[in-house]
Amino acid sequence: MADLYSVLGVERTADAAAIKRAYRKLAKQLHPDQNKDDPKSAERFKLVTGAYDILSDAKKKAQYDAGEIDEQGNPKFAGFRPGAGARPGAGARHSTRDFDFDFGGGDPSDLFSELFGRASGRHSGMGGGFSPPPQRGSDVAYRLTVPFADAALARSVRLSLRNGKTIELNIPKGVEEGRQVRLGGQGDAGPAGPGDAIVTVHIQPDARFTLEGTDVRADVSVPLETAVLGGQQRVPTPEGEVNLNIAAGTSSGKVMRLKGKGWTRRDGSRGDLLARVLVEVPADPGLAEFLRARQAAKQTAA
Repeated sequence: MADLYSVLGVERTADAAAIKRAYRKLAKQLHPDQNKDDPKSAERFKLVTGAYDILSDAKKKAQYDAGEIDEQGNPKFAGFRPGAGARPGAGARHSTRDFDFDFGGGDPSDLFSELFGRASGRHSGMGGGFSPPPQRGSDVAYRLTVPFADAALARSVRLSLRNGKTIELNIPKGVEEGRQVRLGGQGDAGPAGPGDAIVTVHIQPDARFTLEGTDVRADVSVPLETAVLGGQQRVPTPEGEVNLNIAAGTSSGKVMRLKGKGWTRRDGSRGDLLARVLVEVPADPGLAEFLRARQAAKQTAA
């Protein structure tokens, strides 16, 4: 995968503000809603969003710059072989979706026997030895990226497990970045039953929205004519676009509240969507001339 700085088109010395500006510009250009017939734009959008996810996080950025994590945010472990398959006699492994950690020679149960069972047989005079209780299978860690709108609405999303199953995972209401969801019995098999799947939820940023508590903020571009005379303007929400009534004489910067269109709370209620009006001033010579004449008339009257 390409260097994350190259994906965003910034220098490695770029500060947080420059990285954010580059992401917002690319995200608006490549957003799937703006390029429905161009699958390549959707792929680039994913790459850009993934790059911003790491470079906008000070800790992840430092790890990436130091070569401790790769472009997907996965750790780079010296001495381990990502994705290595099982070898005869290689022994037990603790596994995640992206890495297999080989304990290097022998089943852990052999280690228990060596420490307890065989030692008892050789040194205690008791003869039989100690057998450790059967162990559950290993837990399996997953990192699930959820679109902003799906997280806001606590929708269910599909998750493919390493055991071949595909499940519908219900996103918890009021989910926050980094929230972990435990799926009982969906981990690796073991003598005492399977382990669990532990899913860490990552909320994918959306250039149209900013989360503020349980309220969602969005900027709305309004033509000058609509701001002056009043009318309706489409505004994005997690559910999709809706019509927003613009009163005559609305100024740029005014914030309008749409009740119940924000983030889902833990009790199932919803925050609000806060739409900030940004009035578009056209580059119209006639309008400029009209305003200059009006300004001159005011100065003369004064």
